[in-house]
Amino acid sequence: MPTSVHQLTFLADQLKLSLLERQRAVSMNLEPEKHDADITRSLTSLQEGIQEVQSGQPYSDDAEESTELAQLRKQFSEFYSQFYGTAPPSFESGGSDRQPEESHLQAAQERPSQAQRSKSVRFHDNPSADDKTNDPVAQANRAALWSDQERYRDEPAGPDQSEMDNQQIHAYHTQRLREQDEDLDTLGQSISRQRVLGMQMGEELDDQNALLDDVESGVDRHSGTLDRARKRLGNVARKSKDNWNWVTIGILICILVLLIIILN
Repeated sequence: MPTSVHQLTFLADQLKLSLLERQRAVSMNLEPEKHDADITRSLTSLQEGIQEVQSGQPYSDDAEESTELAQLRKQFSEFYSQFYGTAPPSFESGGSDRQPEESHLQAAQERPSQAQRSKSVRFHDNPSADDKTNDPVAQANRAALWSDQERYRDEPAGPDQSEMDNQQIHAYHTQRLREQDEDLDTLGQSISRQRVLGMQMGEELDDQNALLDDVESGVDRHSGTLDRARKRLGNVARKSKDNWNWVTIGILICILVLLIIILN
């Protein structure tokens, strides 16, 4: 079955997802080699498909298709540089059919594994100098990150399936279901963690309530003690007030006796 631009666009989208998954595996210190074989085959298929379309329609008058083909060539160059870290091969329609695959396999064998590379951190006095380095891998990563950025939509449109065969449609929907299953698993794990956190918060609240009950009991005891002391002070003050008259009379009698003694 002849290759169409729509099929190549779908293949490029799948390849971009595979590269993103590989980058995520590298960032999480996982083994990315399980994606390398699929990415190599996808790069080979994409290059052969572009060459087939170029050789089949060398003088096409369809401007839209020519633009899409140029975009595919640009994406292939970015994917190739991002994966292999080298410049992509030139598109030649007259080459042999095994040449792209052999070149990709050779580059894959020569490319060192990301997981086996030693990690080092370099500090510079001038951080802006790092932005100007000619690192092809960094440039390819930046190009893949900022190229083909589309406006966000709540319901993004899926790929055009009119030019896809049943196997490609089945593979696309299988991958979508797999991604949805992974999202559901992640959501389930998040809900489980939230449930555990909720139970821990409930236990903490129970402990705080017990502490508050103890504090309230202590406050009640101290309030009772203060009330009893206040009552005793009130009784003493009342008794002192009642006995004040007798004290005054006694003092006056003592003064009178002293005056009589002094005058006599």
